[in-house]
Amino acid sequence: MLDIKMIRQNPDDIKARLATRGVEAETIDTLLEKDKERRELLVRSESLKQKRNEVSEAIAQAKRNKEDATEAITAMREVGGQIKQLDAQLAEVEAIVHDMAACLPNLPNETIPVGPDEDYNVELRKVGTPRKFDFEPKAHWDIGEDLGILDFERGAKVSGARFVYYKGWGARLERAVYNFMLDEHAKEGYTEVLPPYIVNAKTMYGTGQFPKFKEDVYQVNGEDMTLIPTAEVPLTNYYRDEVIPTDQLPVYFTALTPSFRSEAGSAGRDTRGLIRMHQFNKVELVKFAKPEESYNELEKMTQNAGDIMEKLGLPYHVITLSTGDMGFSAAMTHDLEVWMPAQDTYREISSCSNCEDFQARRAHIQYRDENGKLQFVHTLNGSGLAVGRTVAAILENYQNEDGSVTIPEALRPYMGGLEKITKDDPEA
Repeated sequence: MLDIKMIRQNPDDIKARLATRGVEAETIDTLLEKDKERRELLVRSESLKQKRNEVSEAIAQAKRNKEDATEAITAMREVGGQIKQLDAQLAEVEAIVHDMAACLPNLPNETIPVGPDEDYNVELRKVGTPRKFDFEPKAHWDIGEDLGILDFERGAKVSGARFVYYKGWGARLERAVYNFMLDEHAKEGYTEVLPPYIVNAKTMYGTGQFPKFKEDVYQVNGEDMTLIPTAEVPLTNYYRDEVIPTDQLPVYFTALTPSFRSEAGSAGRDTRGLIRMHQFNKVELVKFAKPEESYNELEKMTQNAGDIMEKLGLPYHVITLSTGDMGFSAAMTHDLEVWMPAQDTYREISSCSNCEDFQARRAHIQYRDENGKLQFVHTLNGSGLAVGRTVAAILENYQNEDGSVTIPEALRPYMGGLEKITKDDPEA
């Protein structure tokens, strides 16, 4: 959440920066009007409460002196009624201010490209060279189904569209990928965490999913519980309402969890394959850092995600997202996109974001600076990587003309030494 004092003090700058994220100036004007009304009501309420306290003391003194205080008592009852009415108005206006502020996206870092959509993203670097095939490369869903290691038809039968069964070496490959990722991230200082997969609304609010994006998640009917759309949610909220000891910063967490997403609004997009599922595994990276260190930590996190693809021999590139393409809570995002031969293009496999103090304000996560003053930490998150998309990239980039798939060398120790998945041996 943005600091309302900052908005109040720099309205024109805030309007200009949020305009690049699709927020109209009138929205900020309305918020400031309601904030002004809130502050005026607060002043009136506090003034009457002060008056009530003074008169209450006078009434008590009159009673001690055995004097008649009837008139003063009657007057105070009227003041009490006024206070009650003002406080009710104040609570209503405060709720409006809070809800409006909670739906404003984060301020974009001033160095990122400005634009309404992905066409304005900027490529930072390419890593690896896409393989040149001497045959027509197949899509990963065809490869997986032909090998008998992916079953989309039965996934749809049991659960619906955008679900899949991994079988035999397919299931083993998925497990190998995420175990490899967790082991590699542990080497970089990330503490592995196994978090809850179901969280409450306050937790969803802390990372910015609520109240604006409720349609994107699965909620438990009749309960204040939501299936996590990403491990970012429980990992970031680990320190909610806490002060992190300064000597522990930066804190690095990693976790493998399933992610559950309704994919509202994605009808017709990536209807086949592993790219856009309602349930998928993801290895998440989360950091808590001092403000002056957070952008260096973002670059390190981006490289941590990239290192996984380099060790797997997968070509990729890194792009910086434009203001209009960036997620709600992010101030800057680097996307890593892996090369998918069948589509002849790069597809997102990780987003690494610095949220600065946006989430920390919502979740009230602080630390003490060198002067002992409480400050909000900066939070960062990224995929290290999306597991299903990594499997899809492996199937496509390592496919052979006979339909088999070569296992990347880095994964072979996790696959019992297996070098190739073939039609003759689809079972693990």
